[in-house]
Amino acid sequence: MSLSQRIEILFRKLLPSPFSIAWGLTFLTILLALFFGDFNTETNRTLYVFEQWEKGLWKVPLMNFLVQMMLMLVLGHILALSKTIDILLNRSLSFLQNGAQAAGFVTVVAVVVSLFNWGLGLIVGAVLARKIGEYAQKKNIPINYPLIAAGAYSGLMVWHGGISGSAPVKAAEDAHLKELMTGIIPQEKLSILPDSIDYSQTIFSNMNIAVSITVIICLPLLMYFVSKRTKLSVPNLTVAIDQPVEKENDLYLAERLDQSPIFIKIIGSGVLLFWLYKSIALSPSFVKSINPNHINLFLLGASLLLHKNIQSFLNALNTAIGGASGILIQFPLYFGIMGIMNGCGLVQQISEAFVSISTDFSFPLYTFMSAGLVNIFVPSGGGQWAVQGPIIVQAVEQLQGDLSKAIMALSYGDQLTNMLQPFWALPLLGITKLKANQILPYTLILFLAGVVIFGTALILF
Repeated sequence: MSLSQRIEILFRKLLPSPFSIAWGLTFLTILLALFFGDFNTETNRTLYVFEQWEKGLWKVPLMNFLVQMMLMLVLGHILALSKTIDILLNRSLSFLQNGAQAAGFVTVVAVVVSLFNWGLGLIVGAVLARKIGEYAQKKNIPINYPLIAAGAYSGLMVWHGGISGSAPVKAAEDAHLKELMTGIIPQEKLSILPDSIDYSQTIFSNMNIAVSITVIICLPLLMYFVSKRTKLSVPNLTVAIDQPVEKENDLYLAERLDQSPIFIKIIGSGVLLFWLYKSIALSPSFVKSINPNHINLFLLGASLLLHKNIQSFLNALNTAIGGASGILIQFPLYFGIMGIMNGCGLVQQISEAFVSISTDFSFPLYTFMSAGLVNIFVPSGGGQWAVQGPIIVQAVEQLQGDLSKAIMALSYGDQLTNMLQPFWALPLLGITKLKANQILPYTLILFLAGVVIFGTALILF
């Protein structure tokens, strides 16, 4: 039995669906709160815990966060399904002559695009992998198709250190940190928290720039040389990629607006022009303007501009919306977990435990390792920030450490174990028509490379 098969069997034995895991973590948190929580109230303990769960479940700032993350994935997917992106991907294949080139090329595209937007990178990588398979079949070029798909998935190992990373993007939002910690730390400490931590301290910090350059260079080279050492064959693909269906019906005059290429270009251009004006004229700097709404405004304008018409955009929306279902139903459960942990004093206790074994130097490494472990059970950067973010902020405050570095440590750990957790690979597997056990041997190699790259960066910087 191969290593990848053993890993797949282990995951199948130990891990139910992410939705079931979210409920399991909820019940575990309830038990921990009942036994170890701090209760400064005469209310029945069990009733109080469930009240805190319900408060967290529908907390308005976190529900805003849920919608922002859903839009980020859906709009990125819509953009990836535009005809312009399809043409660019098709034209990019003409220079490919062997499997090693294909492996390196799909990896660099997935990594670069995912550093911009994780939803766009995931779908562009998946579609490109499939197109490479079809191109290799047509041109009779031997490739390692599962390796190609693993390279396409590599973007999910770098996304949280990119512009759309959940933790950095929320930390850059005005007043988010104070909203996150309200009710957890005393008011006098809350008042000294920064209003925001902009991208110059996280995504565009020297450490993360060095990490980003390293992954852009090293991961494609790694997959290139791995391809040279594996068995290659011409793929046999018979099922075409699912594409949004263009509806051709008899149209009333008013309905022709949905089919007009001019109308959608006017809307898309207008949105992008306003986004550009807001980024430059209404902000001290472009970097300081970046937040979830800023990113989604750009994705909305770009996806409108690059689609043929409104009907094409809506068809792509119908295709893309299913990929966001996990965020919609699971995020509130993680918010409920956070509500229990905050309301029952568990955040304070866990933070103090972290502080007791940490120094300013070791804390980012502990955060990195714990985030990697948590991601296996909470396969969502946004959900993980909701649960683990308050613990990190509290611990950093007690250690008087570097909060921006701790945020990036969480980001690195969260993204790294995506190479072991196939939850976000489901869209890719559906498009490439592969199974998880076929790509796991190669994502495991990427995981080991990530341990070295991210761990080294946290030590050196």
